[in-house]
Amino acid sequence: MASKKLGKQTVKFDHPPVIIGTATTVGPKEGQGPLNSYFDTVLSDDLYGENSWELAESKMLRETVKLAIQKSNKNITDMEYMLSGDLLNQLMSATFAARDLGIPFFGLYGACSTMTESLSLGSMLIDGGYAKHLVAVTSSHFSAAERQFRFPLELGNQRPLTAQWTVTGSGAAILASYGQGPRITHVTTGKVVDLGIKDANNMGAAMAPAATDTIAAHFQDTGFTPETYDLIVTGDLGAIGKEITQEMVYDRGYNIAKVYNDCGLMIFDNQAQDTHAGGSGCGCSASVFCGYIYRLMQEKKLNRVLLISTGALLSTTSAQQGQSIPGIAHAVTITNTVDG
Repeated sequence: MASKKLGKQTVKFDHPPVIIGTATTVGPKEGQGPLNSYFDTVLSDDLYGENSWELAESKMLRETVKLAIQKSNKNITDMEYMLSGDLLNQLMSATFAARDLGIPFFGLYGACSTMTESLSLGSMLIDGGYAKHLVAVTSSHFSAAERQFRFPLELGNQRPLTAQWTVTGSGAAILASYGQGPRITHVTTGKVVDLGIKDANNMGAAMAPAATDTIAAHFQDTGFTPETYDLIVTGDLGAIGKEITQEMVYDRGYNIAKVYNDCGLMIFDNQAQDTHAGGSGCGCSASVFCGYIYRLMQEKKLNRVLLISTGALLSTTSAQQGQSIPGIAHAVTITNTVDG
């Protein structure tokens, strides 16, 4: 059997999985942003009728999965696996949702890279013949993440200008072995990269080196160039991380400026909404991809997209011990035309 591996970090699928449907749920602030019309559900209350932000996030993830399945004209019983994660300890949001949904569950932690991690592993399951249908889904919640990783909102701490706003949102994609829709043709698995950033309020700088490493590895492994893509989009770098990544990728020999954007800059109007450096969180790339980008691909306004979700692999324990912030980034090629 011929190897599916290209280079050191990339695989090319013999039977590229199809994304047959997606769904998104976002919070009130995200619903006031420039991508409002691309989201399926915009919450009027970020507690979502629950008693805590954590339970609200789990409900958001669960209902987004249900909606994605419904929009794909499938049933929950058709889903052979659910690949999911979030930012909370022990994957609380995903685990509680999986308990209620009853779908066989792989819990994943890649921090904000979890959307492309779930798409990557889900695609391998489909291409390998281990499933016909599965759901890849992630979520994050601003208030829950602040409480866990930074300071309780009640303290009213001032946020530095390098800080990003964790997106309250969830995105779910249904992957299938057959059907109509954009296909995932390549996956580039990232390495953990750490250049010593310790500031938990400057996630963009911490994650940019990992994004750079994965983008460069993707081009080296596949022979693709920036011109191959209509859009190269990182997940969660915001204004600072995007600028750093663009410069570092250029230093590696690739000029991505004409086709490069970041979901953290797309989901909010930074100045009007006072989000400082932009958006982040598992729900950032998940909701932007499953809402805005997927719609443009359906409308044939985008043909080939490289989606790179980026994660900061810190924990409350590592931060308290003065450790630096390791970064990770995974990339998937999504295309309407499977031509190599």
